[in-house]
Amino acid sequence: MIRAWLDLSTFGTFATLGILYYGTALALVGVIFFSPLGPRIKTVNGLVAPFFSSVAMLFALLTGFLANDVGDRNRQATRAVQSEAGELRNIYTLSVAAVSDMKEIRIALKAYAGSVVHDEWPAVEGGSSSQTDAAFDELLRQISDPAISRLNSNPVHAALLNAAVRVATARAVRLSLSSDRTNDLKWISVLILGLITQVALALVHLERPRAMLAALTVFASGAIVALGLVALQEDPFDGIFKVSPQPLERLLALADTPAVPEILTNPAALPAAK
Repeated sequence: MIRAWLDLSTFGTFATLGILYYGTALALVGVIFFSPLGPRIKTVNGLVAPFFSSVAMLFALLTGFLANDVGDRNRQATRAVQSEAGELRNIYTLSVAAVSDMKEIRIALKAYAGSVVHDEWPAVEGGSSSQTDAAFDELLRQISDPAISRLNSNPVHAALLNAAVRVATARAVRLSLSSDRTNDLKWISVLILGLITQVALALVHLERPRAMLAALTVFASGAIVALGLVALQEDPFDGIFKVSPQPLERLLALADTPAVPEILTNPAALPAAK
């Protein structure tokens, strides 16, 4: 249920929170002042205002912890994407700077980046794509070719392999963050604590219906804004605040066979010494 709510559109997220908290406010006023249970509930009259603060503090603390977790996960997702794209760029640069031609590596690299953007990234549940798995296996196969050490050097080959390992690590982090659902229980706790806070707020206004309704409405508005904005950032790879795949998309524009500067192929292009 929580996951279905978090997957709603922006309007659906705020509308659901509005129905929950504004509806609870109206229900509390109706039950206390316009139902047969009202007189019995009013027998607990006398609770002082600080009683509400104790419950509100728990709600505020748990909401803060949840918001911090969501924000930290979004920062980790951004770093993972940047790291994955950066290591792929390193592989591309090494393949260009090496003595031998590594066009096959560059082609496999772009195939992997394209598969990530078009096959794996749009996955709703954040699972790995079989096409992307195959593309990465092909990239690793090209990089693991023993001929690279013979034609270039062992340090170059080791640098390529290390970069490929870091790509795999960054991808694993990205997939892990995309499929992480550990916050669902925290969301249930926060939403329930919000309702309990409304009940506590109503118990300190048992003699004034208009004051109770005003207090419940103000609290509900604050809770809707705070929880709604946090909910919009829950999935780092979906929604209006999602992490952009642009760093990986830029790799698709790289040339399979980069142009060699004229200064390297034609010594005559060097400026004349004065």
